[in-house]
Amino acid sequence: MIDRDFAEHFETAWYAAWNSHDLDAILEHYAESIVFHSPRIRIVTGENIDSVRGKADLRKYWSQSLSGAPNLRFTGDRLLIGSDALTLVYTNHRMKVAAETFIFNAQGLVIKSVAAHEQ
Repeated sequence: MIDRDFAEHFETAWYAAWNSHDLDAILEHYAESIVFHSPRIRIVTGENIDSVRGKADLRKYWSQSLSGAPNLRFTGDRLLIGSDALTLVYTNHRMKVAAETFIFNAQGLVIKSVAAHEQ
């Protein structure tokens, strides 16, 4: 069960890592077996894929993402808490609203994440 303290700590650390473009700090939140889904994967990679599996491939994908968006910044709008998941709703550097849902394992690491973006 996720409690508010855990959710708020994750939220603060996740935004800080992304806004500082610290890839290692970003990846600290994720399990080795992470599965990440996002419509942005096709755009960034140019490949016909919607998900990335494993921390090594996620590192490669986000390295591409960060290098292509030097002004990337997220501003938190909402925090929604579930039983084993939480959702962050935020506005990105393109002034588009996005939401990302994170499902956690017993160790508090993200095992699955699904991002949705305003088109």
